[in-house]
This record gives sequence, C-alpha cells and structure tokens, in this order.
Amino acid sequence: MPDADDVRRTALSLPDTTEKIAWSMPTFRVAGKMFATMPEEETSIAVRCPKEERDELVLAEPGKFWIADHEAGFAWVRVRLAALEDGDELRDILADSWRQAAPPRLLEAYPDLGLPKAD
Repeated sequence: MPDADDVRRTALSLPDTTEKIAWSMPTFRVAGKMFATMPEEETSIAVRCPKEERDELVLAEPGKFWIADHEAGFAWVRVRLAALEDGDELRDILADSWRQAAPPRLLEAYPDLGLPKAD
C-alpha cells in the first residue's frame, strides 16, 4: 500500500514538479499549476479527473474513489491510498493528473509519460 512518502517521491519524480504547502496540506504543481494534493492527514490524494470519468470511477470503485463535497463542481477526485494496489497504480494516477495540468511544452517533451504500457 502506497503512503504519503510514496506520493511525495512519485509526484516529485514527474517533470517540472514542485511541492508547496497550501491550505495546510502538501500540494504538487507542474509548471506552477496544481495537479495533486494530500488532504485527510495524508491518507488520500486529490487529483485532476474529468467529471465524466470521475463519476464512473466513483461508481465502479467507491472504496477507492470519492468526491469531496467542496470539490463536486470541479474536475477533481479523491483517492484512498490504502485502497491502491501498488506504487504502479499510484504512479499511473499521478501521471494522468500531471498530464491534465502540464503545459503543452512538457506534454510535447514527454509524450509517453504516464500512458498505459503497450502489451
């Protein structure tokens, strides 16, 4: 099960990512734009997720994903760290959120970052 240290290490391994404390919690930003936070005493993460996909995730795996009331109007989803299978799943989730926040120059420089591996 990934923990807060795994989140920090994985997020900071993504290109041009920095950590900043905001709202009394760690946040992770790519080129200054937030893509992940660690609320709930660092037992979960909040990541960017298109609303349509977010709703499907919550319905499919409510023990893993949920929507915080104050984020319902935004394209964010919460993820319980204890429910993640392993570090690879954590990396996939963080990389997907990173891609949604990264500027075009970084997306062009790292076109395969976080994309599913070809079989």
